[in-house]
Amino acid sequence: MSVLAEYMDAWIAADVERIAAAVTEDCVIIECYGPVYRGRELVRHWAEAWFGAGGVVHRWDAGDHFSAEDREVAQWTFECTWAGERSVFDGATVARVKDGLIAELREYQTTAPLYDWRGTWR
Repeated sequence: MSVLAEYMDAWIAADVERIAAAVTEDCVIIECYGPVYRGRELVRHWAEAWFGAGGVVHRWDAGDHFSAEDREVAQWTFECTWAGERSVFDGATVARVKDGLIAELREYQTTAPLYDWRGTWR
């Protein structure tokens, strides 16, 4: 299993220690909503706080995932409950791997539901 797949599976399992174990001590994680988490301890604190506030990851499906040298990239669909609201959105992650752990990770997400264009925009 790749380290990015392990990281995603750890979020699904709500396993804070597995999440922290997937990243380097000096990692930089940039979440698609804007927060930047620097270092394993802050990533651990973020995960504890997120799950402690009632966050639930229902699924995080990587439909397209590849590794090349020190990079992993995945396109995915993410479904979670946050602040009592269940939502689903698509996105992508680009990660830099060092010594088998995530050193840098940046997420990108769609900002609106996808639709087939038929000559007009929604």
